Amino acid sequence: MPFVRGGRGPASEEPSGAGPQPSHLTPAAATDLVTARKQLLRRTDGNKRVDAPALRRVLVDLHDFWLTTKAAEIGIKPGSGFAIVAVGGLGRQELLPHSDLDLILLHDEMDPAVVAEIADQIWYPLWDAHIKLDHSVRTVSQALQVAATDMTAALGLLEARHIAGDEDLSKLLIGGIRQQWRTDIRSRFGGLVDQARDRWRRSGDIAHRAEPDLKYGRGGLRDVHMLDALAVAQLTDGMAALRPDSPGGGLRQAYTRLLDVRTELHRITGRPREQLRAQDADEIGAALRIGDRFDLARTISDSARTISYAVDVGLRTSSNSLPRKGLSKLRRSPIRRPLDEGVVEHFGEVVLARNALPSKDPGLILRVAAASARTGLPMAASTLARLADYAPELREPWPIDALSDLLVLLGTGEHMIAPIEALDRTGLWGRLIPEWGAIRDLPPRDPIHTWTVDRHLVETAANAGSMTTRVSRPDLLVLGALVHDLGKGRGADHSVVGAELANQVGNRIGLWPEDVQILSKMVRYHLLLPDVATRRDLDDPATVQGVVDTLGGSRVLLELLAALAEADSKATGPGVWGDWKSSLIGELVRRCLRLMDGGELADPGPLTPELTALAEAGGVSVDLVTTDNPHTFAVTMIAPEQPGLLSQMAGVLSLRGLRLLSASVQSHAGSAVNTFLVSPLFGEPSESGLLRQQLIQALEGNIDVIARLDARERESQLPVAPGPGGENSHGPAVPALFAQAPPRVLWFDGYDDNSVILELRAGDRVGLLARVSAVLEQHRVFITWAKVSTLGGSVVDSFCIRLPGDGPQTRDQLEEAILAVVPPPAPPREPEEDTGKSGVPIG
Repeated sequence: MPFVRGGRGPASEEPSGAGPQPSHLTPAAATDLVTARKQLLRRTDGNKRVDAPALRRVLVDLHDFWLTTKAAEIGIKPGSGFAIVAVGGLGRQELLPHSDLDLILLHDEMDPAVVAEIADQIWYPLWDAHIKLDHSVRTVSQALQVAATDMTAALGLLEARHIAGDEDLSKLLIGGIRQQWRTDIRSRFGGLVDQARDRWRRSGDIAHRAEPDLKYGRGGLRDVHMLDALAVAQLTDGMAALRPDSPGGGLRQAYTRLLDVRTELHRITGRPREQLRAQDADEIGAALRIGDRFDLARTISDSARTISYAVDVGLRTSSNSLPRKGLSKLRRSPIRRPLDEGVVEHFGEVVLARNALPSKDPGLILRVAAASARTGLPMAASTLARLADYAPELREPWPIDALSDLLVLLGTGEHMIAPIEALDRTGLWGRLIPEWGAIRDLPPRDPIHTWTVDRHLVETAANAGSMTTRVSRPDLLVLGALVHDLGKGRGADHSVVGAELANQVGNRIGLWPEDVQILSKMVRYHLLLPDVATRRDLDDPATVQGVVDTLGGSRVLLELLAALAEADSKATGPGVWGDWKSSLIGELVRRCLRLMDGGELADPGPLTPELTALAEAGGVSVDLVTTDNPHTFAVTMIAPEQPGLLSQMAGVLSLRGLRLLSASVQSHAGSAVNTFLVSPLFGEPSESGLLRQQLIQALEGNIDVIARLDARERESQLPVAPGPGGENSHGPAVPALFAQAPPRVLWFDGYDDNSVILELRAGDRVGLLARVSAVLEQHRVFITWAKVSTLGGSVVDSFCIRLPGDGPQTRDQLEEAILAVVPPPAPPREPEEDTGKSGVPIG
């Protein structure tokens, strides 16, 4: 027979308020125990139903009483050499109505015949009463031997609790099991993780499953038992640094909620079920005074996501805390690698720099999250806790660097999901977007949806990250994807309500007024193209004209809505986006474009009189001035025109740790007049004199700018974080930025017959402008002017150029060379296993 069933549970607490002891029970009559259990499940106190926590306490007291009485009857008492030990639900003091009894008869090397007689007097009354029993008879040494080789047995014994008999014998077992677990955890940790992963594969993710397995699913009760086992091993505190006021109310509250649901599931179905079925959801929600099945689904999702986050943190913390052996004990602490201002990588996690001051740096939350997303490294739980405690709210409107960090986060595609989930579970995401609370864990009413509303928005934004090069405003695409369903759950047309909320969000995060209008219209009309394309006659000229009129003839809005429609559909559920829907929307967009004007070409605008005078004076000059934002600076570089000049200027700025946000490249009187908007990666920017000196060295050929940029990029590569199995932390490198969308080069007619406009849309890279302009200069392309925009992790660079020879072959060669220096897109996400996901987690 099996040794034990069950796993490690939360710390035991003394039962209180359990009601009177059932004095009518006779020691030998386990049938009376069954009768008392049945009466308890039917019992009401003044027509008031016993709630789930009280029911568990009374059941524990009932079985403890029977077992202690029975033990006294058959001579199991202090000093007898026998002890009854409970594991499983009774051991954790959270016995459910139809849980099995998990018991161990412990003896101190007693005579086998006596042991058999004592065991029969305990087991047979329970069997005769048809009580489900998992039992074993062991000595302490035998129990330790079994636990050393059987993971399930070890986890079960970690929750052992003395019931009756020789308490010293029980203490010897409990202490020995815990000591053995702590000693062997280094070799057993990998097996524990593998066991959990196998369980998750079988049972799926509770937060997004149609009929969740409350016990074995990811984010379920067994996960908390696993965290408690790791806490016994002194690898983690098991609490994941979650504050009581964070969503889910902290780990223990989330666990208790799921345990209450499981208790009512047992009581209502009359069976030991772990999987919550749709037909039971409304009754359980009413019994727990939560509401209907949708309210219950929201509660379960909230709790499961809190537990899942705690598991992620707990496994990572435990992996880093594993005791070292041999030479690894002598290794120095891992290097703290800088990622951004006030943000470093340490031991495979994103943490705050030693000199970071969260209380005086409101933008630090977004910098930490952006660094996590673009490196693929998780944020340390202690860092999130410190930010939650001390980081102030961003003032409205946000500074440009905070908006830029948000765009970097959203532009990393699937890599943003984990950082946003971590921010949300710790209450930080709600600070940034207060409107998020209304949709957090909100189950959709349409069963075609896979995710809760908040996760659907994040998934849509992740999909949009792979489409940013299709549009001229990638920043508005990912922002629109993030907020397009923000109006749901408010009792009105979510597109109309959401448009108003988008106005609030856009103004808060610091968008320009015209961009706020576009964002609001994206939300208002995000269903326009799918609805018209699939429900209206596209051959009717009035249909296309109506769409164009609704959008005010805006090509930008049209292309944004087309990309958003695809990202939204793909995030809705399997089969929602397909060739049929794609072809219909594509045809509608093409017909709308034919009715619209050609749009405006990029134009850098005229030079100021001051810049004109400096250009006419000749020579090399560099001027760096502050802007309205304390972290953003304007750098104007003027030098005599010569081949490679733009590449040298942009390269010098990148080498000095300045991130290019935008650039305007022009010429006058034989001099190049280039203005760059930059933001320092760390600290303060270099002085103008130092920038000028390094620019002169580059122009004289004393510095190979591109070679130094390549070396700098190689040095910035980060080690992969150690896996939960404790793998070597010095693994293969990961890129410093994940480009999601495939790069594109677009060609437009210029303002005269001698020029064309090349537009590059790609993911950002260290020194990208220097590299692209070097390619242009190597191909003897004359740059008349350029306008460069960095929008989060994406760039939209326009160059007005004159080609040495215009033709398809020349353009193809140039395009191929440019694409060779831009970041390639990250590989697509692996399709997820079918885990029974549904739009309504219950029902």
